[in-house]
Amino acid sequence: MSMQFSTGAEVAQLCETVAALHAELVRYGLVAWTAGNVSARVPGRNLMVIKPSGVSYDDLRPDNMVVCDLDGIVVEGDLSPSSDTAAHAYVYRSMPDVGGVVHTHSSYATAWAARGEPIPCHLTAQADEFGGEIPVGPFALIGGDDIGKGIVATLSGHRSPAVLMANHGVFTIGPDARAAVKAAVMCEDVARTAHLARALGQPVPIAAEDIDSLYERYQNVYGQAPVASTNR
Repeated sequence: MSMQFSTGAEVAQLCETVAALHAELVRYGLVAWTAGNVSARVPGRNLMVIKPSGVSYDDLRPDNMVVCDLDGIVVEGDLSPSSDTAAHAYVYRSMPDVGGVVHTHSSYATAWAARGEPIPCHLTAQADEFGGEIPVGPFALIGGDDIGKGIVATLSGHRSPAVLMANHGVFTIGPDARAAVKAAVMCEDVARTAHLARALGQPVPIAAEDIDSLYERYQNVYGQAPVASTNR
């Protein structure tokens, strides 16, 4: 039976969005079995939407997403939320501009996390998306706030929307959940290419000033300008 959220139409729409975005993790090969998760902050409210724990990606639907407050307490939903809920909630409490959080164990990026090594910036695409290296966060056990604390400590003041949590996997943030998913996709792409480059020899670095220029252009110039509204 479909569940109707008493938390309102905006939350119901976010449940649809979050459920659909999990399919993108599968499409881009970022997850295995039931690992990984996407969450979204409800704008203007102390709520977030996250996937249920241990449910197959094929079975994820808007009506089985879980709504939690920003302490990770379930507000609406029949299933238990993701085991990473406390980490997501801590990020939202600590970083008000973050509207989406994603966690994956994508193979190449997690291999860098297993080495405890940041991904150096040797590619213009990485400069564009991440503004430099992709950093490593501290090791932390799953289930409490420690992972969230590590994410926040590592990414606060950093241009990268992705962090490689040591011996664990990738967490990404964004102004909304779709942006966080994009960061996860691009993080894995960069990690794969960096691995291949290192296998071939010593990658060539990009000068810091060129990284700054590339990041500024991509973040502020690249893409289509918004169409001005007209009163016709």
